[in-house]
Amino acid sequence: MSLNFNKAEFIRSAAARDGFLRDGLPQFAFAGRSNVGKSSVINRLVNRKNLAYIGASPGKTTQINYFLIDGRAYLVDLPGYGYAKVSQAEKERWSRLMESYFQEGADAITTGVLIVDIRHKPTENDRVMHDWFRQTGCPEIIVANKLDKLKRSQVEPALALIRETLELTDRDILVPFSAEKGTGKEELTGLLNKACE
Repeated sequence: MSLNFNKAEFIRSAAARDGFLRDGLPQFAFAGRSNVGKSSVINRLVNRKNLAYIGASPGKTTQINYFLIDGRAYLVDLPGYGYAKVSQAEKERWSRLMESYFQEGADAITTGVLIVDIRHKPTENDRVMHDWFRQTGCPEIIVANKLDKLKRSQVEPALALIRETLELTDRDILVPFSAEKGTGKEELTGLLNKACE
């Protein structure tokens, strides 16, 4: 039976490994740059304006946030990376938190969802995150957000640049997405449901 993404509730924030959830339910780990619209993608999936916090300035997700979907799976919102206006100490804390999540929690990740900005070439940080997902061996979906900001003629070349930069193969999944308009939502929820089967 398909997950009802409208049934979503915040469960907890983890600032250290002792807060990680390990109850056997599937976990979809959402990662992306601080200003890529990760919270907006999550909110679009669950049809809520503010389940995931959208800050006026990027970089507000500083912990790992767990949202329970339909009582059957977790949507895990990882801290955004690569935002310059945060102190070095804070960046290092985030980095340690992410590393321990991937080391300790890799077996708990059902699917990794890497959100990139369709308008730009993926950054070095995007490549590192992509490699992390690959190394854990978990399936990955790349979501190219902000589709609504491009003209139709710009979409294919933009997707080609993402495929080339992240060295994607034909087996890799790349979903053009607009958190603003909802384009790609059905495809993404379908893929996540399939991952739960």
